[in-house]
Amino acid sequence: MNEVELQKQLDRKELELNALLEITQAINSNVTEESLYKMFNFTLRSNLQIRRLALYVYDEKWRCVVNFGTKTNFLKCPLDDRFHLIKQVHKLTEFDGECSFHEFDMVIPVAHQSDTLAVIFIGGLESNKINHDYEDSVRFIQALSNIIIVAIENKKLARKQLEQEAFRKELEIASDVQQFLFPDKLPNSEHLKMVASYLPHDMVGGDYYDYVPINKNQFLLCVADVSGKGIAAALMMSNFQASLRTLLRQMPNLSEIVEALNYQVLESTKGERFITFFGAIYDINLKTLVYVNAGHNPPLLWTKKHGIRLLEDGCTVLGAMHPLPFLREGFVTDLDDFLLFCYTDGLTETVNEKDEEFGQASLIKYFEENHNRDLNLIHQDIIVALDGFKGRNSYRDDITMLSCRVQ
Repeated sequence: MNEVELQKQLDRKELELNALLEITQAINSNVTEESLYKMFNFTLRSNLQIRRLALYVYDEKWRCVVNFGTKTNFLKCPLDDRFHLIKQVHKLTEFDGECSFHEFDMVIPVAHQSDTLAVIFIGGLESNKINHDYEDSVRFIQALSNIIIVAIENKKLARKQLEQEAFRKELEIASDVQQFLFPDKLPNSEHLKMVASYLPHDMVGGDYYDYVPINKNQFLLCVADVSGKGIAAALMMSNFQASLRTLLRQMPNLSEIVEALNYQVLESTKGERFITFFGAIYDINLKTLVYVNAGHNPPLLWTKKHGIRLLEDGCTVLGAMHPLPFLREGFVTDLDDFLLFCYTDGLTETVNEKDEEFGQASLIKYFEENHNRDLNLIHQDIIVALDGFKGRNSYRDDITMLSCRVQ
């Protein structure tokens, strides 16, 4: 090797080192991903005078982020399946079948641990007279690509961590919102007792129960379940609770309240979500229970005279259509000693390892034998029974139970 060639090699090494230093400084300065890709493009074109290049990166799907010198616009071209999982440098002649990628001479993978993060297609490197050391050029491309791709992966990871933190805070807020849905205290006197249990499937669910005294003789109790889960469901149910309590102060008629709730749900969700709802107003003096079941699991009403009956009168779910196609109030008279058990579908739809549901019949059988038990013990019994029934399966939905006993 003569002195001129040696000097050229030294100059090229200096250019490469300066390029790597410049990119490292840019990464430390937290430049954008777009800027890093531009630096990658410029460095390879100026330092190695590469004629054709396409850089594909994986971010949920493969996409081309840098492309120059080709007949095909690879920015709009999906990555050929044959290159998804390559682990070593390959010549394009090793791949059979003509395709657009044969414009290039070689493909270089960028891997981190066991994952292929990027693939670089290079053309014209071997024919470049300035490049006397082909292997050194490939190593430089690999070093440059690894630095940039790993830096971008770190940016993605940091971004995901920020998004997860923001989502966690949103969940906390939504969970707090949901806790405000439930009454602080339920009645626990000699003549009126209520017990509620709420088992959320996730941090935030879509179930709601309430007890609202109307006057000294009347109170409302209700259970509801919104389609979907998460933050949107919790916020929607919060709005539903506020509407229900406002309407209850304005109008004593349960049918009118349900009609108004249906309209408000439909207006706010545009038919994309709906709510199943059971609401009942009990009058202590008149010993009457007026109720509407809007597509909800029918609560169980036990009385000495009639045993167990299901409260099914009402209408379809709220938020599906306006006006409601039918609405029929249920009305129970001569009701002074009873047990009312309300719940959401997460209870009866709990599935065991044979893909069988717990079902309504199991619930009825339990209450036929245990209606006189303490309300807290009833809830404990049902939770234990569900846990044993599901086996190794997980719960699929929120479970809410609300029991009311009047004596």
